[in-house]
Amino acid sequence: MDFHQLCSFETFLQVCGQYGYGGGLEEVVEQEFARIKGTTYLDHAGATLYPESLLRNYGLDLSRNVYGNPHSHNPSSRLTHDTIERVRYRVLQHFNATPEEYSVIFTSGCTAALKLVAESFPWRPQTASEGAGSHFCFLNDSHTSVVGIRGLTSVRGVVTLPVSPQDVEDRAKDESLGEDDVCQTPHLFCYPAQSNFSGRKYPLSHVKGIQARRLYPACDHRGRWFVLLDAASHVSCSPLNLQECPADFIPVSFYKMFGFPTGLGALLVRNDAAGILTKSYFGGGTAAAYLSGEDYYVHSANISDRFEDGTVSFLAIVALNHSFEALHKITGGMHNIQQHTFGLARYTYMLLSSLCHGNGQPVAWIYTEGQFECPSTQGAIINFNLMDCHGSIIGYSKVDRMASLYNIHVRTGCFCNTGACQSFLGITDQQMRRNLQAGHVCGDAIDLVDGRPTGSVRVSFGYMSTFEDCQKFLNFVAECFVEKPVTVDQKRLEKLKTTTATSPGSNEDPPTKISNGEIYKGDEKEPTEPSLKGFGHRDSESHGEAYTLTSIYIYPIKSCGAHEVHDWPVGPQGLLYDRGWMVVNANGVFLSQKRETRLCLIHPQVHMPSNKLLLQASGMNTISVPLENNAPKQTSYQVCQNKVCGDRVETVDCGDEAASWLSDFLGQPCRLIRQSPYFTRDMKKSPSGAATCTSLSLVNEAQYLMINRASVELIEKQMSRSRDYSEGDQLLDTQNVISRFRANLVITGVQPFEEDNWSHLIIGNTRFVVAGQCGRCQMVGVDQETGTKTKEPLMSLSAYRRGKVTFGVYLTHQLPKGSLSVGCLIHPEPLTL
Repeated sequence: MDFHQLCSFETFLQVCGQYGYGGGLEEVVEQEFARIKGTTYLDHAGATLYPESLLRNYGLDLSRNVYGNPHSHNPSSRLTHDTIERVRYRVLQHFNATPEEYSVIFTSGCTAALKLVAESFPWRPQTASEGAGSHFCFLNDSHTSVVGIRGLTSVRGVVTLPVSPQDVEDRAKDESLGEDDVCQTPHLFCYPAQSNFSGRKYPLSHVKGIQARRLYPACDHRGRWFVLLDAASHVSCSPLNLQECPADFIPVSFYKMFGFPTGLGALLVRNDAAGILTKSYFGGGTAAAYLSGEDYYVHSANISDRFEDGTVSFLAIVALNHSFEALHKITGGMHNIQQHTFGLARYTYMLLSSLCHGNGQPVAWIYTEGQFECPSTQGAIINFNLMDCHGSIIGYSKVDRMASLYNIHVRTGCFCNTGACQSFLGITDQQMRRNLQAGHVCGDAIDLVDGRPTGSVRVSFGYMSTFEDCQKFLNFVAECFVEKPVTVDQKRLEKLKTTTATSPGSNEDPPTKISNGEIYKGDEKEPTEPSLKGFGHRDSESHGEAYTLTSIYIYPIKSCGAHEVHDWPVGPQGLLYDRGWMVVNANGVFLSQKRETRLCLIHPQVHMPSNKLLLQASGMNTISVPLENNAPKQTSYQVCQNKVCGDRVETVDCGDEAASWLSDFLGQPCRLIRQSPYFTRDMKKSPSGAATCTSLSLVNEAQYLMINRASVELIEKQMSRSRDYSEGDQLLDTQNVISRFRANLVITGVQPFEEDNWSHLIIGNTRFVVAGQCGRCQMVGVDQETGTKTKEPLMSLSAYRRGKVTFGVYLTHQLPKGSLSVGCLIHPEPLTL
């Protein structure tokens, strides 16, 4: 088989298997990357390409929303703050980490993240009295930005120790030494998850090996060892699971993953290690308190806030959310990207390394440790120099210029990795100095000194790379640099073909942890828990002066319309299915009526016999989603992190049909999500007399909100006296006002605002604890029937209570012991003063 036959797509599929993301890659490239038509872009390790849909959606986002400075507290600023927090969760989710384990500190890039660690690490110099100090150790195959930490540590008397990849395991100990209880001297070991020079992937198990002081150099030096895993090159085309390699510091650059936004990176910090980092400079947003007249400063308790000096690049962070969305929509996830790009790299490596001149001399000298056997050991990077038919190196500048004529984009030089360049090209330290004396500096076009190469050529693939990119590149090499006839080393090629390319592990997500607590089944005909039953009258014959529960409302979708019920099960989180779902915008940020008043026009209803939540709105067809998702596991795309009232909640996406329905009705991209059944959220502060641990749904602060009809009527009277109501204006009726306060329970038979002084109450046989008063916001001004905004009744409430804008009380229930009877009466236990 000749070279041109080997460059066929059929041969590629025989050798490399998985290609694309379920078919239609060419159509995706045509739609998303039309601008590169006629271009063969092979510098994805430098910066990958962004899809057009990312920019379109980002532009729509900016045109539809107002994003203010996140350090303010106005609505536009809160939107920015919530979006940034949502993106932090998205970043952690991408790397299979949680906010309990890691914090995300946004930086201007990977280099800035590395500099932050260097400046904040508690380096301890070597002294005569205290003995050995800190060690800064790095793998020789490290980026300039890692080696550059040496510039800071050397002036502080810290020992710098370059380490060869072979020494890490060759000089390891048989057993882990563990953390030294006596010596707590901090040391830092840095290594790349993937070499940006050769694409070699270093074992992620090195993280635990260094931390446990089993591997070199940690095994030879006492103290506490921290690991900085440079993931910038690795995460561009490969998944990174921080459950398997819990590095202390992980810097990344997002343009290498998505192409856009640029100028944005992050440092992921393991929370257990964050406490050792210290700062001298403090900028806006990092201080909890300080004095300008004396040296007094208290840093922010939040790790991210502590290290993000000034206002972060918040519009770039908004773009990052669209980057994640586009990447997943096109590819389905990093595992698919890894398989696709590795297949392209392996095929190109096989043919390029087998390509020969007419006299049988090889065409390429490829710099690699292995033979592209497996994506767990090799990334989508090929580094090489071309040779003429006499075996002499062809300078990389000549290759680069010729490639440009063919509109093929490659990278040349040493790629900011002098250690790897010296190792692979056999350049000694003395020769490096001689090259400098000959005028060669990083980034110039001097590719040969005394006939020896000063650098090489690198091609790298991205998730949108195609077989045609490989084909054009290989044909370019054959046409421009091979003495004809073009031949192939068939023996070598057959040997490479038989090498099995395997994938590390499976594509399954780690099992979800199931928390304790009972999950209700929607198809149960009879509730197994007690229920609340509400009625519009008071049983005056049996309890003449007792208070009565007159109405029960549930709000299945947070901030959407109420669903009035007459008897309802009580679950461990309150009324069953109350605030179990919520609507989020395209960035995953919760939409409330404060941001989208038309949410109140959506009327969800729970239909337990069919196990369905019905979504209804005027002018829209009714659709449904399941009440319970009984799938034992969720995909990484379905499960997401969100915030409710400052709390992190784990949620599950409800699918494209509900998202499309909501987007059409609200006129903006949004999705329906529900609280994960495996996630437990507890009250921040349990009231006196409440159970030790009160579980919440997506409610703000407590399981129930109760209001008093008499209090509502008093506010109505205040509204009628308001000077804002001129003669002829229509006052809000009682039911309209009640609906605006969005309570779960409405009671009668009580004096206005009497409920403020209760500590407990009993409804039927169920005991409730008052958790506090509800501070009202501008949502009260949204008419729940029309979705329009008014100033009332919030202004009258504020005027009546002299600025104290509270109305209604929060309740939590203690363990129910029976069901509530018809005409259930309320017996309050007033607060004892």
